[in-house]
Amino acid sequence: MADLHLPKPTRELVDRRHALAPGPEDAFRAFSKAVFAEGALDARTKQLIAVAVAHVTQCPWCIEGHVKAAQREGASGEQIMEAIWVAAEMRAGAAWAHALKAVELIPGTDKREA
Repeated sequence: MADLHLPKPTRELVDRRHALAPGPEDAFRAFSKAVFAEGALDARTKQLIAVAVAHVTQCPWCIEGHVKAAQREGASGEQIMEAIWVAAEMRAGAAWAHALKAVELIPGTDKREA
């Protein structure tokens, strides 16, 4: 199996990405800024949500960026770890809930068969 290569997000790579599609890049940046602006949820809460989601999507850049942003917004290590555990439970909970599909297909587990 090939080694996984995750490039460091250098200024050069970021600038090259922007040059390849400036309109969508600018729109995404504006969208991101709007999403993380103070609103019904405060910035710290939004960053803790982002930390949890980053762990579910398993994006190393998102994990790093949003953990740092959560800390800048005043989140404690304990709050960050608790958000990660919420993400883990949700991810595991999905597998647990979807197990009903497998159980339905396993002979002898459906009371209607008796």
